[in-house]
Amino acid sequence: MKLAILASGRGSHLQNIYRACQSGALSASIGIVISNNSRSPALEFATANGIPCRHLSSKTHPDPVLLDLAVCQALEQFGATLVVTAGYLKKVGVNTLSRFPGAVINVHPSLLPRHGGPGMYGLKVHQAVCDAGEVETGATVHYVTEEYDQGQIIRQRKLDVLNDDNPESLAARLLPVEHELLVNVLKELSQ
Repeated sequence: MKLAILASGRGSHLQNIYRACQSGALSASIGIVISNNSRSPALEFATANGIPCRHLSSKTHPDPVLLDLAVCQALEQFGATLVVTAGYLKKVGVNTLSRFPGAVINVHPSLLPRHGGPGMYGLKVHQAVCDAGEVETGATVHYVTEEYDQGQIIRQRKLDVLNDDNPESLAARLLPVEHELLVNVLKELSQ
């Protein structure tokens, strides 16, 4: 299985997947990393580890249709068979979704359908969980569709919300759960 990772930020999921591939825990390889953020630590990590990478964004391609086509072309060029959006803060375009049907997945830091949709990412999700007074949260891996966080759920993992949790503590406690869940889903999909 040849993975493509789409990331906008620090790339912790990328690093976790890379370690799983390198150790043999995951029978896959990373063919390309794409980021819409030219200063993304995910791109720095890819470069430092010899993984092909591209900065593709509204700066490189102001027309959204041409940006989608450029992403799709890069995925095809590097032989992606499964696309993972992990902290990717852009909507995946219709051309990419139609070229990779059922082969684009996302990890989200809540128990979807709760706390998903436009604008729900990072600490905003954890703030919403705390504001709602929820006693549990978790992580979801789902298929990507044209609508944010609406695709079929593949797997979820729950995590109790502690009385003294705040968005930052919740994010820190949930990240290892997200990492483990995503790699386990990738293992299932690779079989």
